[in-house]
Amino acid sequence: MALERLDEDLREALKASQQLKVQTLRMLKAALKNREIHKGGPLTQEEALAVLRSLIKQRQEAQESFSRAGRQEQAQKEAQEMAILRAYLPRELSEEELSGLIGQCIQEAGATGPRDLGKVMRLLMPRLKGAADGRVVNQMVRKALEAMEAGK
Repeated sequence: MALERLDEDLREALKASQQLKVQTLRMLKAALKNREIHKGGPLTQEEALAVLRSLIKQRQEAQESFSRAGRQEQAQKEAQEMAILRAYLPRELSEEELSGLIGQCIQEAGATGPRDLGKVMRLLMPRLKGAADGRVVNQMVRKALEAMEAGK
Protein backbone atom coordinates (compact mmCIF):
# COMPACT_ATOMS: atom_id res chain seq x y z
CA MET A 1 0.00 0.00 0.00
CA ALA A 2 1.58 3.25 -1.12
CA LEU A 3 1.34 6.06 1.40
CA GLU A 4 1.86 8.58 -1.41
CA ARG A 5 -1.31 7.30 -3.06
CA LEU A 6 -3.16 7.57 0.25
CA ASP A 7 -2.05 11.19 0.69
CA GLU A 8 -2.99 12.06 -2.89
CA ASP A 9 -6.41 10.42 -2.57
CA LEU A 10 -6.99 12.31 0.68
CA ARG A 11 -6.14 15.64 -0.99
CA GLU A 12 -8.49 14.86 -3.90
CA ALA A 13 -11.30 13.87 -1.52
CA LEU A 14 -10.81 17.11 0.43
CA LYS A 15 -10.98 19.16 -2.79
CA ALA A 16 -14.11 17.28 -3.91
CA SER A 17 -15.74 17.64 -0.47
CA GLN A 18 -16.23 13.88 -0.14
CA GLN A 19 -16.73 13.83 3.62
CA LEU A 20 -17.02 10.07 4.10
CA LYS A 21 -13.90 9.38 2.05
CA VAL A 22 -11.93 12.09 3.89
CA GLN A 23 -13.05 10.70 7.24
CA THR A 24 -12.21 7.12 6.24
CA LEU A 25 -8.77 7.95 4.82
CA ARG A 26 -7.91 10.03 7.89
CA MET A 27 -8.91 7.08 10.07
CA LEU A 28 -6.61 4.82 8.02
CA LYS A 29 -3.72 7.27 8.24
CA ALA A 30 -4.20 7.58 12.01
CA ALA A 31 -4.26 3.79 12.44
CA LEU A 32 -1.07 3.45 10.39
CA LYS A 33 0.62 6.23 12.38
CA ASN A 34 -0.44 4.66 15.71
CA ARG A 35 0.95 1.30 14.63
CA GLU A 36 4.19 3.01 13.56
CA ILE A 37 4.49 4.71 16.94
CA HIS A 38 3.73 1.46 18.76
CA LYS A 39 6.36 -0.36 16.70
CA GLY A 40 8.90 2.43 17.09
CA GLY A 41 9.73 2.67 13.40
CA PRO A 42 8.35 2.62 9.87
CA LEU A 43 5.96 -0.15 8.89
CA THR A 44 6.73 -2.79 6.30
CA GLN A 45 4.30 -3.36 3.44
CA GLU A 46 2.93 -6.46 5.22
CA GLU A 47 2.44 -4.59 8.49
CA ALA A 48 0.59 -1.76 6.74
CA LEU A 49 -1.64 -4.29 4.96
CA ALA A 50 -2.34 -5.99 8.30
CA VAL A 51 -3.55 -2.64 9.71
CA LEU A 52 -5.72 -2.13 6.62
CA ARG A 53 -7.21 -5.63 6.87
CA SER A 54 -7.93 -5.07 10.55
CA LEU A 55 -9.87 -1.89 9.77
CA ILE A 56 -11.81 -3.65 7.01
CA LYS A 57 -12.66 -6.50 9.37
CA GLN A 58 -13.87 -4.01 12.00
CA ARG A 59 -16.12 -2.33 9.41
CA GLN A 60 -17.47 -5.71 8.31
CA GLU A 61 -18.31 -6.74 11.88
CA ALA A 62 -19.91 -3.35 12.57
CA GLN A 63 -21.97 -3.60 9.38
CA GLU A 64 -23.26 -7.04 10.38
CA SER A 65 -24.12 -5.78 13.88
CA PHE A 66 -25.97 -2.74 12.57
CA SER A 67 -27.86 -4.88 10.06
CA ARG A 68 -28.96 -7.30 12.79
CA ALA A 69 -30.08 -4.36 14.92
CA GLY A 70 -32.12 -2.93 12.05
CA ARG A 71 -29.95 0.18 11.70
CA GLN A 72 -29.64 0.11 7.91
CA GLU A 73 -28.30 3.65 7.57
CA GLN A 74 -25.32 2.87 9.81
CA ALA A 75 -24.81 -0.50 8.09
CA GLN A 76 -24.72 1.28 4.73
CA LYS A 77 -22.12 3.77 6.02
CA GLU A 78 -19.91 0.91 7.23
CA ALA A 79 -20.23 -0.79 3.82
CA GLN A 80 -19.17 2.42 2.08
CA GLU A 81 -16.16 2.79 4.38
CA MET A 82 -15.25 -0.83 3.69
CA ALA A 83 -15.35 -0.20 -0.07
CA ILE A 84 -13.06 2.83 0.30
CA LEU A 85 -10.57 0.81 2.35
CA ARG A 86 -10.67 -2.23 0.05
CA ALA A 87 -9.38 -0.06 -2.80
CA TYR A 88 -5.98 -0.13 -1.05
CA LEU A 89 -5.74 -3.92 -0.87
CA PRO A 90 -3.64 -5.73 -3.48
CA ARG A 91 -5.44 -7.47 -6.37
CA GLU A 92 -7.02 -10.71 -5.21
CA LEU A 93 -6.07 -13.95 -6.90
CA SER A 94 -8.62 -15.62 -9.13
CA GLU A 95 -10.08 -18.94 -8.02
CA GLU A 96 -7.97 -20.76 -10.65
CA GLU A 97 -4.73 -19.07 -9.51
CA LEU A 98 -5.58 -19.84 -5.91
CA SER A 99 -6.42 -23.49 -6.68
CA GLY A 100 -3.09 -23.93 -8.46
CA LEU A 101 -1.18 -22.47 -5.54
CA ILE A 102 -3.12 -24.66 -3.09
CA GLY A 103 -2.28 -27.78 -5.11
CA GLN A 104 1.38 -26.80 -5.19
CA CYS A 105 1.50 -26.28 -1.40
CA ILE A 106 -0.35 -29.56 -0.75
CA GLN A 107 2.34 -31.38 -2.75
CA GLU A 108 5.19 -29.54 -1.04
CA ALA A 109 3.74 -30.27 2.41
CA GLY A 110 3.19 -33.93 1.53
CA ALA A 111 -0.37 -33.55 2.81
CA THR A 112 -2.62 -36.60 2.70
CA GLY A 113 -5.83 -35.39 4.35
CA PRO A 114 -7.62 -32.79 6.48
CA ARG A 115 -5.33 -33.35 9.45
CA ASP A 116 -2.52 -31.73 7.41
CA LEU A 117 -4.43 -28.46 7.04
CA GLY A 118 -2.01 -26.57 9.30
CA LYS A 119 1.05 -27.68 7.30
CA VAL A 120 -0.49 -26.51 4.05
CA MET A 121 -1.73 -23.19 5.48
CA ARG A 122 1.74 -22.42 6.92
CA LEU A 123 3.24 -22.80 3.45
CA LEU A 124 0.42 -21.06 1.61
CA MET A 125 -0.37 -17.91 3.60
CA PRO A 126 3.07 -16.23 3.30
CA ARG A 127 2.90 -16.71 -0.49
CA LEU A 128 -0.50 -15.03 -0.73
CA LYS A 129 0.55 -11.82 1.04
CA GLY A 130 -3.01 -10.58 1.32
CA ALA A 131 -4.06 -11.53 -2.21
CA ALA A 132 -6.90 -13.72 -0.88
CA ASP A 133 -9.25 -13.82 2.11
CA GLY A 134 -7.92 -16.20 4.76
CA ARG A 135 -11.34 -17.75 5.43
CA VAL A 136 -11.88 -18.51 1.75
CA VAL A 137 -8.37 -19.97 1.47
CA ASN A 138 -8.95 -22.14 4.54
CA GLN A 139 -12.22 -23.49 3.10
CA MET A 140 -10.64 -24.23 -0.27
CA VAL A 141 -7.67 -26.03 1.30
CA ARG A 142 -10.00 -28.02 3.56
CA LYS A 143 -12.13 -29.10 0.57
CA ALA A 144 -9.05 -30.08 -1.43
CA LEU A 145 -7.68 -32.15 1.46
CA GLU A 146 -11.05 -33.81 2.10
CA ALA A 147 -11.29 -34.68 -1.61
CA MET A 148 -7.81 -36.23 -1.46
CA GLU A 149 -8.78 -38.38 1.52
CA ALA A 150 -12.08 -39.40 -0.09
CA GLY A 151 -10.27 -40.34 -3.32
CA LYS A 152 -7.98 -42.85 -1.59
